[in-house]
Amino acid sequence: MQPRERLTVKEMQVAALVWEGQTNREIARVIGTTEQVVKNYLRNTFDKLGVWSRLELAIYVARHGGERWQEELAMRPRDVLSETIAS
Repeated sequence: MQPRERLTVKEMQVAALVWEGQTNREIARVIGTTEQVVKNYLRNTFDKLGVWSRLELAIYVARHGGERWQEELAMRPRDVLSETIAS
């Protein structure tokens, strides 16, 4: 089993959003939870993938087809700035 296959759907979604450059606060807003829950998802994801930081996670996602992760999750890249302005 590949490390990525160990991730839950939420962990994959959080990893893809980190790859897009979003903060924990922005990720929490997108997936409808709290920053603490996002931190928990990140900790679990780091453990499962053997990475130590958000940067390593983003590199992992990029090297393992970040665009495909988004397609699998039916996600589209988000323009955080325009969401903030619209709020």
